[in-house]
Amino acid sequence: MTTGTTREDTGVDVDLRKLRYFVAVAEELHFGRAAERLHIAQPALSRQMRALEDDLGVLLFCRDRRGTALTAAGARLLEEAPRLLAACTAMVRAVTAAAAATPKFTIGFMPGITVTPAVRALTSRHPGLDVRLLRTGWQDQVEVLRDGRADVSIVRLPIDRHGLQVRRLFTEPRVVALPADHPLAAKSSLIVGDLAGEHLLQDPDAVPEWRDVADELRTGERAEVRPINSVEEKLELVAAGAGICVIPLSTAAFYTRHDVVTLPVEDIAVGHVCLAWSTTSSSPFITDFADVAHLLTPPAPG
Repeated sequence: MTTGTTREDTGVDVDLRKLRYFVAVAEELHFGRAAERLHIAQPALSRQMRALEDDLGVLLFCRDRRGTALTAAGARLLEEAPRLLAACTAMVRAVTAAAAATPKFTIGFMPGITVTPAVRALTSRHPGLDVRLLRTGWQDQVEVLRDGRADVSIVRLPIDRHGLQVRRLFTEPRVVALPADHPLAAKSSLIVGDLAGEHLLQDPDAVPEWRDVADELRTGERAEVRPINSVEEKLELVAAGAGICVIPLSTAAFYTRHDVVTLPVEDIAVGHVCLAWSTTSSSPFITDFADVAHLLTPPAPG
């Protein structure tokens, strides 16, 4: 059976399998790499993409000697497709959960955040509820809501709020992580200007204070930052002298290590911790969890 979604205004049935294939090609911009990623033959993938273009009546890719590029229609589809695929996945998970004998409720949480008090309060209200915990990171703290892996997620701003309800919980300081043998490690606190010449191991837009000062000192183009998906990997790179990172105080306290020093930065803004859930979620337990989420308090200064 082909799973699809119908666009009533055009009468076009979009095959979700083709849509998944399209996202792979659009992200790789290379049919060979996309075929390897999808574990299918390249000619089959090319046929599927031509079929999708026929279904939609538009050209999605331009292919020439220089490579593969997205057309304007392809770029727009790449914006829309991940949301549609995530919504479909979320729907399947919701239907499966509705058929389960024991109700389940999954909470996403970021490293350093302790959710135990709120979980206990929720289960005291609903003794038969099967509460699951899902550790998230910067890259997927919102995606777990969009694809239905989590019913709620305790997130750190900034996030893409599209389709989400967001409630602020608390703020906490952020600190900079330096190698223990760094010349600045002996100081009691720093300012952003002290760090402007350092290599930041995260998206500069996540630390706008550092970005703005560093851009003033930089004459060339900003170096591309390789995505680092875990705190553990960031701290390994810090300890190795590859750069610095700015992390929440609670995360620093959770990942204490002898070869990394964390220091307060006087002119970096606090971080905001929020509770988020999808505006389309049908879970009956979200309201009750939101009621007890105030038990998630900021960490005590260490």
